[in-house]
Amino acid sequence: MDSIYNPSQGDLIIVSTPYVPGYKIVKVIGFTWGLIVRSRGLGGNIMASLRTITGGEIVEYTQMLDQSRREALDRLKQHAKSLGANAVIEVRFDSSEIGQVMSEILAYGTAVVVEKDESEPQAVRLK
Repeated sequence: MDSIYNPSQGDLIIVSTPYVPGYKIVKVIGFTWGLIVRSRGLGGNIMASLRTITGGEIVEYTQMLDQSRREALDRLKQHAKSLGANAVIEVRFDSSEIGQVMSEILAYGTAVVVEKDESEPQAVRLK
């Protein structure tokens, strides 16, 4: 996943914050998500089970979950674009296990339309 936003390529801005620095939110579209359910094959489950004997990281599951997060995020982007968004704010991940053999990964956030903010930054004052 590229962290550089390139509007000429139709990229979405994806942030975990409730705002996009340098941009103003002009329209809130609403909730958007990307979901994937994955299972390791029998061979991967056997290898992972053997690794639990000696302890340490279970690389097969780490790789599966990393790939699943990327796919869930790609699906979130596709869904947000289909709603007409050019950014997603407050992006989060959630995961759960289904039947002890499958993992569900959910990426979710708020789809918005943003525009470049050309105004001068204002100092924040506490009262």
